Amino acid sequence: MKSSPNTARRFVLTAAILSAAAGIAAIVVIGQSREQARSEEAAATAATAAAPAAAAQATASAAVQAPAGQPAGAPTGAPATPMPQGWTAAAPGSPSTAATAIGSVDPAAARFLVELTPRGAGISRIVFSDIWRTAADAAAARAGTPEDAGRYRLEQPGKLQGYDVPMLGVYALEVDGCIVSLDGEAWRETAPGAFVTEISDSTGALQMRVTRRWSIAGGTNGIRCEQRVENLSASPRSIRWRQYGPAELARDANDSVDSRRFMTGYLMSPARDPGQSTVIVHDGTIDQSTLAKDLAAGARVPVWPGERQRAEGHGLSWFGATNRYFALAVHAPYDPPTADSKAIAPAVAAVDAVLGEGTASGAPAPAVFTTCASDPVQVAPGATAAFDVGVFAGPLERSVLAGTEPFAALNMQGLILYLMSGCCSWCTFSWLADSMVWFLAFLHDNVVFDWGLAIIVLVVVVRGILHPLTRRSQISMMRVGKQMAAVKPEMDALQRRYKDDPKRMQEETIRLYRERGINPLGFVGGMLPTFLQMPIWIALYAVLYFAFELRQQPAFFGVFQSMGGWGFLGDLSAQDRFVTLPFAVNLYLFELSSVNLVPILMGFVFFLQQKYMAPPPAANLSPEAETQQKMMKWMMIILFPLMLYTAPSGLTLYIATSALVGIYESKRVRKEVDGMDLTKPAKPGGGWLARAMERAQEAQRRAQERSKAPSRKFRDR
Repeated sequence: MKSSPNTARRFVLTAAILSAAAGIAAIVVIGQSREQARSEEAAATAATAAAPAAAAQATASAAVQAPAGQPAGAPTGAPATPMPQGWTAAAPGSPSTAATAIGSVDPAAARFLVELTPRGAGISRIVFSDIWRTAADAAAARAGTPEDAGRYRLEQPGKLQGYDVPMLGVYALEVDGCIVSLDGEAWRETAPGAFVTEISDSTGALQMRVTRRWSIAGGTNGIRCEQRVENLSASPRSIRWRQYGPAELARDANDSVDSRRFMTGYLMSPARDPGQSTVIVHDGTIDQSTLAKDLAAGARVPVWPGERQRAEGHGLSWFGATNRYFALAVHAPYDPPTADSKAIAPAVAAVDAVLGEGTASGAPAPAVFTTCASDPVQVAPGATAAFDVGVFAGPLERSVLAGTEPFAALNMQGLILYLMSGCCSWCTFSWLADSMVWFLAFLHDNVVFDWGLAIIVLVVVVRGILHPLTRRSQISMMRVGKQMAAVKPEMDALQRRYKDDPKRMQEETIRLYRERGINPLGFVGGMLPTFLQMPIWIALYAVLYFAFELRQQPAFFGVFQSMGGWGFLGDLSAQDRFVTLPFAVNLYLFELSSVNLVPILMGFVFFLQQKYMAPPPAANLSPEAETQQKMMKWMMIILFPLMLYTAPSGLTLYIATSALVGIYESKRVRKEVDGMDLTKPAKPGGGWLARAMERAQEAQRRAQERSKAPSRKFRDR
């Protein structure tokens, strides 16, 4: 069966477009399947990897013993280290049973409310004042009817060996290599955000006083934590501070891929960076799913430092946990000129991970907790050691992390990563995503003041940049089509004459193309605009998926939401939800929970694109070729919207708008070339591609002749 140029053209163009869809769908489908497999494997082995704790909760007069390097209540696998001289921690007076929160849920007063707990002098949860769980909650807040239950909050993912542990709570103090528990009812609140505990020996004599004071850095997403250990004994002591670090964060309700990570920012060794001024983020990321899998397999996972960091002498600057839109991180208490070090040491020198019990979709699932240990600090009698840290709790927003100190100086913008977990990182085009976020924000803030309109303007800009190439490519496709049609009688004659000699047929075809100036692969140029837009589509997917700036942002000034709270296009980072269904159906590729209009409209636009942009059908097509042509057309019209059915509505809005602009652009180009004589070659001699094909054919012919020639040894005989 002969394949006409138009058939090949349609096939290659359709394959290019479908490959873009496959790339985007792979991010969702493959990422989901990998994540599900990891979760199932971790859940199946978590019970054997983390046995229940045998230790009871610590009280004001008792200490939980654990080996150095392990949290109280964590699996140890080794005998407990004896405590120094029977030392225990107790609150002076009576221990506090509750603590006063700091901050506020009034956006004019603070970014968040920090609810504290006397257990470990830690944090129960952080409630944001003007960030909301869902788009509906955000719309209610804009309408002046916010509900406290709709505020977004950060809290622990579950229990650690059956016990509730506080966020960033202190669990132990290591004194001369032995552990004194500071967990449990061992703290007394002395003022809002301030706690104290005292360590006594077996005779009741005071040996240490430990204080912790939380405060909010006004107008920012920062929290200060001042941590002091005063040596009241008569001997010098080696002190090591141990506390819980940021645990895994909860997944977003609209997640299609688990993008939770643990990330570090670090300093090079003093030999390579004498000023210790540059915080590096490269190669400091661990996917939560990978970490959970390793822990479930029974491995001890040092999050920091790894072998390379230890060998090269890197120093930690910050460590945090992220999900799709938020981060909780501990960082150096950088506040020049009084505190000008970007290293978090001595407060945090090592970070380990441990597996606890959480939930996922209402079912039990492993949860990753972390513990932090300081460098050993020698404290003289009567002296005080400081283990201060800063805390970032907030959105992964560029204006916050890149425009606010100390986060900008510590390069904490590195927490923002436009990469889809479970997929290759380079194919997400994170560098392009960074530029796209900046450009979209510029359009929104200075030109159109609406994210939906900014996406449409982006379409116009991209199509405008690609127009010269699109015009040239379409003219090339039309020229090749008409030239091939003009030589069809001669091609038919060659096929009849050399039907039994494929090699000669190929040679004569190349000769004919060269004589008539035909570039047989010229129609491939028509795919270039599509190929060049593929990185934009994929990067835009990552931008709409991760950019906090677009989270819960409606399109077109929220006009649909003003119609009785209609959710259509109320969140450009989620599916458009034209009609929300009262049920959900798992269709394997996605979960059907709403009727989404934009992907359906996108399919209709593709139908129009096929009708107005496809070249005219070739004459004398075989029935098989016609069937194949129709299949490819309907695959693009149906399969592409289906694969993007639950994609962010901003992405489907971009693709549908781009296709509409492409239809208009194609009609303009066709009108322009109506008066051109496309049967003539663009350049004499058929162009470089035809000449390259001829050289390749000639090299193939010579190689075949050499293979048939007798060897020199045979001729000598």
